Amino acid sequence: MNRTAPASITKLEQQLLQPGVKGLPITMPLRQADIAAQHWNVLRAETGFPVALLKISALEHNLQWMRRFCAQYGAQLAPHGKTTMSPQLFDAQLSNGAWGMTLATAAQVQVAYRFGVRRVLLANQLVAPADIHAMLTLMQRDPSFEFYALVDSSAGVARLSQAAKKLGMQRPLPLLVELGLAGKRAGCRSTDQALALAREVAAAPGLELAGMEGYEGLLHSHDAKQDREAVGGFVGQLSELLRQADAEQLFTRDQILLSAGGSAYFDLVAAGFAQVKGLSRTVLPVLRSGCYLTSDHGFYNGMIAQLNEREGTAQDQGLRPALEVWSMVLSRPEPTLAILGMGKRDASYDMDLPRALLSHRPGTAAARPAALPDGCRIEKMNDQHAYLRLPEGHAIGAELEVGDLIGCGISHPCTTFDKWPLILAVDDDYSVRHAVNTFF
Repeated sequence: MNRTAPASITKLEQQLLQPGVKGLPITMPLRQADIAAQHWNVLRAETGFPVALLKISALEHNLQWMRRFCAQYGAQLAPHGKTTMSPQLFDAQLSNGAWGMTLATAAQVQVAYRFGVRRVLLANQLVAPADIHAMLTLMQRDPSFEFYALVDSSAGVARLSQAAKKLGMQRPLPLLVELGLAGKRAGCRSTDQALALAREVAAAPGLELAGMEGYEGLLHSHDAKQDREAVGGFVGQLSELLRQADAEQLFTRDQILLSAGGSAYFDLVAAGFAQVKGLSRTVLPVLRSGCYLTSDHGFYNGMIAQLNEREGTAQDQGLRPALEVWSMVLSRPEPTLAILGMGKRDASYDMDLPRALLSHRPGTAAARPAALPDGCRIEKMNDQHAYLRLPEGHAIGAELEVGDLIGCGISHPCTTFDKWPLILAVDDDYSVRHAVNTFF
C-alpha cells in the first residue's frame, strides 16, 4: 500500500526540541529531523538516561508479520491506537495495510484525525455531550471521515439519536452493538439483550446499525485451556448475534462489521470470524490488536508464545519485543542491590515490574550488551528509582558498577508509551536513527 505521510506528521520533524525532553542529551534546541545526524549511540551512553527505545528491526518485522496474518485469515486490522498514540506509528500501520485505527476516547480520535487518520473505530461508549458533539462535528465537516462507535444501552441510543437530530446530521452515525461479559466491562449481558438493542439502533433517527462488537481480552485466567474455550464460546456468541440481526434485516450497509480481537487471542478471534458465511451482506471481520506492534517482554510475550504454538509458528519467527527502557546504575549500596535511575515515571508496572535483561559498560570494547544472569530482577520501583536485586554470590554482583547501563523489557506497552512524549528508534547496534512522538 502506497501512502504519503500527511503534512502534519512531516511537520513534526521540523519542530525544535527543547532541553529537558526525556532521553535527549541536548543543551540547545534541536530540530527533530536532525536527531539522526547526531550519531548518538545508547551503549556509548550518549543519550540521556533513562531512555525509552524502539528497536526498528522488531517494529518492521511485526508490521509485516501482522499483515501476513490478516491476509491468511481474510481479516482487516484496525489496531488500537491507545497503545502508542504516536502519529508516526499510526502512519506505519496504515502504510502496512491497516484498514483504519481503533481508539478509546474522543480526544484520541481528534489527535488521530489531526495526523491524517480518516477511518476510526471508537471502541468505547460515546456518552458525554461534548464528546458526542465533537465526533458528529468531525463527520459533518469532513465527508471522507469514516467513524464508528459502540453502544450497549437504550439510554446511549437515545442520547446519540437526539444529538444527531439536534446537529442536523446529513448522514447517519454508524454504531456497533457491544456484547459484553458478566461482571466485566461494558456491553450487553446477553445475546437477547444485544439483539433487542440492535433493533432500537436500526429504528433510531440519525443512527445506523453497522455491526457487532466485543472484547475477549478480559477472558484471562491461569488456565490456558479454559481461556481458549471461553474465547471460542464468546466469539461464537458474537457471530450468532450477527447472524440473527442479519436474518431480521437490521443492516442497511453493504458491509457488516464484526469486530473483536485484543492482543492475546486474536488468532482465535480471526479463526472464529472466518467461519461466518452465508449472510445477506458481506461480513468485514475487523481485528483491533494494538500491542502486536511492539509486543513486550512480559504478559504479551507469554501470550504470543501460546499463539505461536497454536499457529505452528517457530518462536523466533513470531512477534518480537520492540520496546526497551534503559537506565544507569546510580548506586551500589549493598552487595546484591543496584539502584537504577528509572522508576514508575518511566516504565509500566501495572501488570508486572520491568524485566532486567541486559547490561553494558560504556567505554569497553564490547560491541553488544551482555545478557544478565538468571536471578537478576527488579523487585520494586519508586517514582524515579528501580531496585535491581542481584543473585547471591554471582559474579555480576561484584562486577556491576555505578555508571553501568541496564536494559529492561516491560510488561504492557500501553502504560510505558504514555510516559514518554518522544521515543528514540534505534538499530540493532543501538545507534539512534530517528524519533517518534506521542500524544497522551
